[in-house]
Amino acid sequence: MADDPKPPGLSVRLPFGSAEEFLRRYGTNLSKGGVFLRSKSLRAPGTAVTLEIKLQDGQRVLYANAVVVWVTGNKGEGVPGMGFKFITLDASSRRFLEAAAAAMPHARSTEPPVPANVGPTDCSPDAVAPPLPPASQQQPVLPSEETGRLVVASEGAKTVHAPAFEPAPEPPQEGPIIGIDLGTTNSCAAAVVDGEPMMLKNRDGSCLVPSMVALSPRGQLVVGTPARSQLTTNPKWVVYGFKRLIGRPADSPIVREIVHRFPYEVVPTETGDCAVQLADRTFKLEELSALVLREVKALAERRLNTQVNRAVITVPAWYDERQRQAVREAGRLAGLHVERIVNEPTAAALAWGYLHRRPQRLLVYDLGGGTFDASVLELRDGVYEVVSTGGNTFLGGIDFDSAIVAFLLADFESKTDTIFSDRVAVQRVYDAAERAKMALSEKTEASIHVPFVTVVDGKPVDVELNFTRGELEKLTRSLVDSTMEVCQEILRNRGLRADQIDEVVLVGGQSRAPLVQDRITLLFGKKPVAVGTPEEAVALGAALLADALDKKAGLLLIDVLPKSIGVGLPGGRFHAVIPRNTALPVTRKYTVRTTKKDQAELEIAIFQGEDPRAGEDTYLGTFKVGGLPPGPRGGVAVELSFELNNECLLRITGREETTGREVESTFATADTPGAVKERIAALEREAAPRARQGPLAWFRGLLGG
Repeated sequence: MADDPKPPGLSVRLPFGSAEEFLRRYGTNLSKGGVFLRSKSLRAPGTAVTLEIKLQDGQRVLYANAVVVWVTGNKGEGVPGMGFKFITLDASSRRFLEAAAAAMPHARSTEPPVPANVGPTDCSPDAVAPPLPPASQQQPVLPSEETGRLVVASEGAKTVHAPAFEPAPEPPQEGPIIGIDLGTTNSCAAAVVDGEPMMLKNRDGSCLVPSMVALSPRGQLVVGTPARSQLTTNPKWVVYGFKRLIGRPADSPIVREIVHRFPYEVVPTETGDCAVQLADRTFKLEELSALVLREVKALAERRLNTQVNRAVITVPAWYDERQRQAVREAGRLAGLHVERIVNEPTAAALAWGYLHRRPQRLLVYDLGGGTFDASVLELRDGVYEVVSTGGNTFLGGIDFDSAIVAFLLADFESKTDTIFSDRVAVQRVYDAAERAKMALSEKTEASIHVPFVTVVDGKPVDVELNFTRGELEKLTRSLVDSTMEVCQEILRNRGLRADQIDEVVLVGGQSRAPLVQDRITLLFGKKPVAVGTPEEAVALGAALLADALDKKAGLLLIDVLPKSIGVGLPGGRFHAVIPRNTALPVTRKYTVRTTKKDQAELEIAIFQGEDPRAGEDTYLGTFKVGGLPPGPRGGVAVELSFELNNECLLRITGREETTGREVESTFATADTPGAVKERIAALEREAAPRARQGPLAWFRGLLGG
């Protein structure tokens, strides 16, 4: 043994089923710097080893070059064991230890921990006979291996990264069509089987797939329930709530306002859209959504016992055109032919209408995990017509949880004069807040207890208090009031009164809150109703639409444009070509003229929103018209045709009016943030000549005269 130039190997298999269970039950023996292992066979301090720790099923959780720095129990005092200090680690082990350090304050130590009740430690090189060569005489070489799915190869010093998944080829447009509710917190699917809509469930009876993606301690991407299980042990590497950010520019004011709420890092893509950084890999939000859709697709295939290639996918009614396109792209990446994108309140109305087949006017109140929508629909003879819609894509159950957590942390600080910001501890408080919120939908009081959130004066301290429904409603009343304001606004937009609504249909888990239902009853003079459970209505409605599309049944959906679409004008103004709440599909014309002599090309910036300033609305793209005939300034006119289909997806074409011919044109939707800002700045600069004509001319220009 003494002549062996390699350090002796030590492989240990522990009786744990997962890395998370290992951390939970064995974490007191582990730190970033080392590990304590019980063993009847001891090796002398100074012994270098190649250390491997495996789970019950043989999966490796730790692989390191280490050295024994002390032993316990070698003289019959205490528990026999060894403290190993890590010298080098492979990449997956480093990530695992980072997760441990995030979950447990003691694990941040650079030394192996000494667990309680193991007895005194002995660092003497001759504590165990016969002594083995010290680490200084060894030159251990850790194999260069990267486990997991993020890093697949190594070429010298260059790391080659694999995508999150290889996009499937265009799927065949055959087989059943399912309905998918791609949610902020959870996603689910439904299908029509033997003429009846039904939720597609796992063997355990659950139909919900958590809309989460995580990087596990072993460096693997996990999706759904396994990702959710890491929230309390490894929150830094868990991505959730990305439905709020998909299709949005990373530098938009609303993103800058809320991005600090997420524990993960949000970064811009090359075109400026939001993406997420996990370890050394950047994920587009379309990719993350596609991973969730793949889990839902797999669940549907297991339940239906057939391949699933087609789906109707729901989105918030308040999504703009870019966000809808992003969801379509996510479906394509997941290997699904997206038959249609449909608004969530509209889908819920389909589910309601299936059960109650009579003419009626509904208001669908959809308060989910991350978004709020409200839509007024009129149902008659197989026609579902949306007449007004509104919402807030940054208002949902997550915000109710955050209000409770802010209260709990303030209470903790007042009692202990201590502030804690440990991500794992805060996430555990979030979990407790959510459980209490759900309990208070049924009870008037709930106990909140989160043990060992921090250490004060060397002692562990808990978050603990009794929380009442009254306190919850006081904290969240402003959030509920915001939803009522949206409901009143969409009624005013169509000149409707609250008493002209036949039913208010509840959708989304947060709509279970008693305060929500009380405020709806007060505003509309009637109690709200639900389609089954609020979490399932959207998926069931999507399945009914999918079935109608598959059978080419006589079901007619008339939806509306949630936000105005138009063009940017000189001075940075926004002109709506198609106003909000216009029925779909629709085509509208708009004419632009050249601004220079012999101008050969026109560029028109397209925006969506309700702000009169183009820079405050969502930039959709730039429409470029080329090959124009020569002529004086203003002498050449191009008629633009804005076409919105029934999914609210935009197509623009141009026709030169002098000759009547279609002109060469492109609609570029991808651009860099700098280019977008330059176009908006150019719109503002174009107003300068008009400003020099005098105050009155400038004022007329602002009014569009």
